[in-house]
Order: sequence, then structure tokens, then C-alpha cells
Amino acid sequence: MKARRNKKQVPSFRKLLKTSKVKLENKLKNKQFKQQSTLKKYRKEQRKLRQAVKDAVSKKPVLLEDPKEKRPGKRVEREEEEEEEALPLDMMDEDDLQLMKDLGQRASFLTRDISSSEPVHVKKRKHESVIDKYEKIPRTLQIAPEKELIHLLPIKDKSGIIPQTREKPVIDSNQDEEDQEEMEPEEETIEKPIKELTLEEHLIERKKKLQERKMHIAALASAILSDPESNIKKLKELRSMLMEQDPDVAVTVRKLVIVSLMELFKDITPSYKIRPLTEAEKSTKIRKETQKLREFEEGLVSQYKFYLENLEQMIKDWKQRKLKKSNVVSLKAYKGLAEVAVKSLCELLVALPHFNFHNNIIVLIVPLMNDMSKLISEMCCEAVKKLFKQDKLGQASLGVIKVISGYVKGRNYEVRPEMLKTFLCLRIKEIEVKKDTEDINKPKKFMTFKEKRKTLSRMQRKWKKAEEKLERELREAEASESTEKKLKLHTETLNIVFVTYFRILKKAQRSPLLPAVLEGLAKFAHLINVEFFDDLLVVLHSLIESGDLSYQESLHCVQTAFHILSGQGDVLNIDPMKFYTHLYKTLFKLHAGATNEGVETVLQCLDVMLTKRRKQVSQQRALAFIKRLCTLALHVLPNSSIGILATNRILMHTFPKTDLLLDNESQGSGVFLPELDEPEYCNAQNTALWELHALRRHYHPIVQKFAVHLIAGAPSEGSEALKPELSRRSAAELFEAYSMAAMTFNPPVESSNSKRKDKVLQGDSFLNEELNQLIKRHCSQVAAQLPLDFTKCLEKSLR
Repeated sequence: MKARRNKKQVPSFRKLLKTSKVKLENKLKNKQFKQQSTLKKYRKEQRKLRQAVKDAVSKKPVLLEDPKEKRPGKRVEREEEEEEEALPLDMMDEDDLQLMKDLGQRASFLTRDISSSEPVHVKKRKHESVIDKYEKIPRTLQIAPEKELIHLLPIKDKSGIIPQTREKPVIDSNQDEEDQEEMEPEEETIEKPIKELTLEEHLIERKKKLQERKMHIAALASAILSDPESNIKKLKELRSMLMEQDPDVAVTVRKLVIVSLMELFKDITPSYKIRPLTEAEKSTKIRKETQKLREFEEGLVSQYKFYLENLEQMIKDWKQRKLKKSNVVSLKAYKGLAEVAVKSLCELLVALPHFNFHNNIIVLIVPLMNDMSKLISEMCCEAVKKLFKQDKLGQASLGVIKVISGYVKGRNYEVRPEMLKTFLCLRIKEIEVKKDTEDINKPKKFMTFKEKRKTLSRMQRKWKKAEEKLERELREAEASESTEKKLKLHTETLNIVFVTYFRILKKAQRSPLLPAVLEGLAKFAHLINVEFFDDLLVVLHSLIESGDLSYQESLHCVQTAFHILSGQGDVLNIDPMKFYTHLYKTLFKLHAGATNEGVETVLQCLDVMLTKRRKQVSQQRALAFIKRLCTLALHVLPNSSIGILATNRILMHTFPKTDLLLDNESQGSGVFLPELDEPEYCNAQNTALWELHALRRHYHPIVQKFAVHLIAGAPSEGSEALKPELSRRSAAELFEAYSMAAMTFNPPVESSNSKRKDKVLQGDSFLNEELNQLIKRHCSQVAAQLPLDFTKCLEKSLR
């Protein structure tokens, strides 16, 4: 039994490895605590003995009248002299030391503190300690001391390791202060009064502090950029400056740190997403380089997360407008900090769409797109547009579209139209439209081993394996898998966009979002599923007929309808005569006094309705539109006239028989009815394009060229043909090129250099002599208040 007991007492090497670290740490902490407690006890005893020596040696007793009033200077000098006279206890003999101890115990009446209320001849108890006496004195401040813990060896259970601790015995704070007083010379520190600075000195001091902070930020940032993996811990130091407490420079320093950290994360962030390590990966042994990389990635992700949380908190503080207890930053400065935080979030949204926490940034940015502050709203909308334009794969765009769609629905469609206008920047040109094509063109699947063994011989299996390997390599080279993924993402994105659009068309037709919806439908209409065409055309026509839409919105309805019919809808047997009639009827609503916003949309509608659908358009309809467009060109701005005449040129090439409008002879029966709104029945074949002769004398040179070109029958060759820079551009491009938005002539008017110089009359030579005398007389008179009777004043002046 003894041998077994001895064996159990000897710990194994494995057990030592498990418990040695915890045991050593606990032993070290307990040892330090013991040393501190023994040192304090020793100091306490020394202090008592020294006090007894002072009381015994002192010849002058303490006065009874006023024991508390002591002059600080004299008291300090006396105590210093007494300490010089008193010998150190280490240099005394044992007999003298014992004598002093006895003297200290027999304290006389003179050495007693009169402020204490205890009787003089109270018998001291044996085991009464100083701490118990101190505990009986009433406290003025009830402050609970912090509980310190002594770490013990842990206990292992089924659930795991349970750490064991014990409370450290509370030591009086006054004793610590007395111990510190013993170690340091007893000198009363006199606080120096704070010097009041003038405004100029205060500004100089602030500039100096700010320069120091800037240098510190620059040093940290340059160190991180030079070697990110080694200096990743300095990110934490730089991020801690976001809590700058100096009220003079707090706001400026925080803004600088926000921008610096944003630029640092943009530079040092890798081009892949960092995922958390699994338990198996953590337990495996790795090389030092790999361990260093893991530490860098973990530090980067954690600091990036804390940085985003700080930015979010700044925005929340600005929204809530609650002043913090520290009172370092004023309420007025909250908006400036929030604007810088939002700008940094927008930059990170665009620059790091592949990195961690991108969805968290989206959730923060999307509500700010509908913010009351116009600056912040525009900033967020521009960032989202930029993200849509540069997102080639579509993963980030899908995340933003999901959040925007949910937000619009949650706010009951009461949001800014700019939120939906961001959808126009989506880079979606093709999607997975038909499931039948997927069934027909299924991706090629490779044969399994069992199928090969059943159908193929050994040699054929060998060849088949080589072919499949080659096909896989070719597929990787062509990146066909990424194309399939891209199409799926685009399809899902566009489905969410159309769901949002259709909800607004169904439930909020009078919403201010309707123009943005119609504009978006006009852009993506060719990608809508054929099943929705009939219902959508009915809704668009009912919107136009309701009369609640503006002219621009009705044009978007027409454009959407024809985009639908020009895409997959060309197979449907639908005649959109109502939309042709609406556009023909409303063309004259464009005028020179407007901003010409609708002209570009009209040009796009004409291109879709007449040029691209040339086979479905009758000759009567084409003649009516050409005649009305020429009339419209007379009373719009020059760039609009150029775009309209360019459209007429294309229509005359598309429909060659429309050249009969250049002849004054009538064709068939009837008279032209310009006020009729039906293009099919207005008898446009019985009129002529007399407007071109008026446009030939237009003040704009390009309008003149187009008018002369159309009068000649729009020839492609000869002296009347247009130059390539005019003939090769579309109508919309010409409209933009000769825009009058800058309120200047485009092209500029040449200055006329006339040789004849007229004499310029100066001074009084313009006026009659009698009139000059009358003016001089009135100018010389002193102004006086006269009654407003103009006839009397005129009679007096004539006399």
C-alpha cells in the first residue's frame, strides 16, 4: 500500500505540463501578496516605534489650549530635525530597543491625542488590533473598496476546467497613504494656480498641440504602411486616438484619425475575405510565417470591426443629439464628425466590396441615403452609384439592392426618389430569361466511374479520362463558371428591382417615386418576362389617361411601353396606337422657355417608335410625325432644333416615299388638318415642309446647314451633303454637343471687323441746348420736398 501511495504522489510529466503554468502563476501571485503584506506589517511596526521615540525624546509637550492649530512650516522643520536626531533602529542595541518599546506602551497624558473620546485609564485588551479601532470610527465617505482576488488552482469537471479564486483581505486605504508618507518626505504640496491665457496664447497652444498629434498620427501610419504584419498592433494605438480627451483639439484629431484609418485599411487590406479559423486549424502545427500571417489577419479584422463600430457610434450620437458626460465634444461638432464618418464609410463601401463586414456597411449606408441632411444623402447615393458602376460580378450590388428594397417597403414608399434612381447605374445587360434554353443547353456532365466501367473498355476509359481533364482545363480558361454565376446574380438582382417597381406601380401610383420607377422600367424593360407584358401595358396606358402624370413622366411611360415591345415583345401581336397618338398630341408641349429636359426623352422615344419599328409603322404615320417635328423645330432652342432635324433626316432615309413633302402638289383627296391629334387621319400627304425655308434663315449656323440639307432631299453625297461630324452622330448626341446650358452661343459667334468707323458723339452734343440748360438748372438746385403734382412742377420749370 505504501508503494502505491508513493507512486500516486509522484506527478507524471503530462500532468506537470498541464498544471505547471497555472500553478506557477498562482504561486507567484500569492508570493507577491505575502511579501507586500509582511512589508506593510514591518513598516507599521517601525512607524509605531519611531513615533514612540519621538514622544519620549521630545522635551516640549503639546499645548492643551489649541492642539490642532499648527503652523505647517514650523511643524515640518521640527519633524525634520527630530528625524535627524533619531537614530535608525537598525543601529540600536537590543536593550535600547526594548526600552523604547516599553516607553511607547506607557504613553503619558501629554502624548495623548485630546481629540479622541476614549477615557485615559482604559485597560487595553490583549488581542485588540488597530484595524478594529479604526473600524469603530464613523466614516464620512462610504466608498466600497475594489475586491482583489487570489487565484487558486483550478478544478476539472465534466463540463471543463473551473477556475478557483478567493477574495483578498481588505487593507485600509489610510494605511497605504501612511506607508507612502513614510517612504516620501513629509512635505505639503502647494498647488500652483492655473495661469489664464489670452486668446492669442490659447490659439498658439492649440496649434502646438495639434501639430504634435499630427506628427504622432503620421509616424504611426507610416510605420503600419512600411510593415503591416509586424506593426499591426499600432493600429490599436492609432484607433485609441479616436477617444481624444483634450477639448481644444478633440474634434480635429478625431477627424484626422478617422480619415487616416480609412486610408490605411484601403491600403493594407488583402484582396480576399478573411474567415475565422476552425478548431482543427487552430490545433495543427504551422510554420512561423503562417502563424505571423494568421496573427496579422486576426488583428486586422478585429481592428477593422472596432473602427466600424466607432464610426457607427459617432453617427448615432449625432442622430440622438445627447451630450456625453465627458463633455469633450460639443453638440455642434457632432454633425461635422458624423459627416466625416459617413464619408469614410462611403469610401470603404466602394473600395472594399470583397472584404469582411461589407454587409454591415451597407446596412449603415442605406438608411442614410434617405437622411434629412442633403449633403449626407447625396454622399451616400453617389457612393452606391459608384459601387453599381464598378461591380462587374454583381455580388455587392445584390446585397445593396436587397437592403434598399426592404427599406423602401418598410417606410411605406415614403423615401427620396434618389434612392430608386441609383438603380439606373446597375450594370445588367443580360440575364437568364428562359428556362427552356437552360433545359436545351444543359452544361455537360462528366461520366461517373460506374458508367464508364459498364459502357467503355479499359482503353476507352483511359482516353475518356484524358478528354475530361482537357475539357475541365478549357472550361477554367474560358471562365464559364464565373459567367454562369454572374448571370444568376444579375437575374436575382433584377427580380428584386422589378418587384420594387411593380409594388410602387400597384400601391403608390401618386408617389413621388413614380418618375424614377418609370425611368427604371424604360431602361430595363427589355429584360422583363413576357408574362407581365399585357398587364404592364394596361397599367402604363391607365397612368397616361389618368392625367395625374407630368409631361416627363408620361414620356417615360411611352418609352417603357416601346422598350417592352422592341425586346421580347416583338413576337406579340400588339398595336400600340394609343401611345403613338399620345406622343403626337403632346409634342407641342416642348417649348423654348423650358429647360429642354424632355427633348432628349422625346428623341429616344422617336428612335424606338419609328426607326426601330419601321416595319410596323405606316407611311401616313411617318409623314404626320415628320411634318409635326418640322413645325416643332421653329420654336425650340437651337440644340433641340438640331436634334429634331437630325431625327427627320433619319426618318426620310428610313421612309424614302416621304420625299413627297418636299413637293407642293397634293397627293390624293383631303386637306391637311394640323390640329387633329390622330396621325393616321390628318392627311399629312397634302402638305409641304415650308418650315425648312424659315429654318434656312436661322441665326444658328448648324440649324441652317440641316435645313438646307433637308430641302435638297437629305442627300448622302454632293455639295448639299452634311459633313461626317454631323452625319455620323445620332440625334441625342447632337442635342448634347450643341447644348446651350452655359448660356453662350455654341459654336461661338464670329466678331465682325467692319472697316468703317462711325464718329462717336460724346458729352452734351447728344442734347439740345435748351434741354442742356434745363438739366443744369435742375442739377444746381437743392433738393426740396415738393408736392407730387407733376403739371405744376412742369409749368414752373418751363417758366
